[in-house]
Amino acid sequence: MNMTIDLHELDAFEAVARHRSFRKAAAERGVSASALSHALRGLEERLGVRLLHRTTRSVTPTEAGHRLLARLAPALRDVADALSDVTALQAVPTGTLRLNVPRPAAWLVLSAILPGFVAKYPRVKVDVVTDDGLVDIVDDGFDAGIRFGESLAGDMVAVPVGPSQRFVCIAAPSYLNAYNAPNIPTDLLNHACICRRFPGGHYYNWEFLVAGKPQSIAVSGPLVFDDDMLMVQAARDGAGIAYLYEAMVREDLAEGRLVSLLEAFSTPPGRFFLYYSGRRHLPTALRAFVDFIRK
Repeated sequence: MNMTIDLHELDAFEAVARHRSFRKAAAERGVSASALSHALRGLEERLGVRLLHRTTRSVTPTEAGHRLLARLAPALRDVADALSDVTALQAVPTGTLRLNVPRPAAWLVLSAILPGFVAKYPRVKVDVVTDDGLVDIVDDGFDAGIRFGESLAGDMVAVPVGPSQRFVCIAAPSYLNAYNAPNIPTDLLNHACICRRFPGGHYYNWEFLVAGKPQSIAVSGPLVFDDDMLMVQAARDGAGIAYLYEAMVREDLAEGRLVSLLEAFSTPPGRFFLYYSGRRHLPTALRAFVDFIRK
């Protein structure tokens, strides 16, 4: 069979099949969903086989699509790595650096780093997606991610980024005037706590050290958020007790708008880590970013 297949069509198929969404694949590739759909139709016509099942709600690979994806995804990664090897010879890093970052890390870490980085490397485009959920950065097309703590998959490289971060339990004076302050972590079970919900739906249990041993408290309360800034504002307004990164409320604590609680039971500070696959060649933009944060 003699045919000419455009590499862009294969790349489009891989992205759509991986995301199972034309919209998400288009956002990753920086093109329109209609352009990807057109490319996929052309590829299927040339191959003479349907690669994707399309409905109004979902996109899934056919059996032929699954087979092609299994062979194609590693091959495209090899091509990307080969191109990275070539661009590594450039004196000035170029390209797009795609980062998946939880929102607190974007506020506490990246906001201080990115201005200096893009000033030093103006030919690098940094594409940041803020997402508090756990994602597979390789499968989802990211160069690197940031996560609090160093607990990562064995094939990932972790590089500390930004200063140490401490969690604090805080409340407004107006709340503490109405309710007695908690003396031990389990007292929180009788308080209105401002809860944190993760994208998967589960709530975050607040963590303390009691007699040198970790203690996890499943708090509850009338307010549940997935955004730290909403938690901060609710705490300022006296709606309850919150558990947040100290750096987010440092000025509030210094100026008396909020009060720190249960200090004797605080856990040790932790770090954010930039992580990336140790199995892949580092693109020049990522290598420059890693070197930048290490310095």
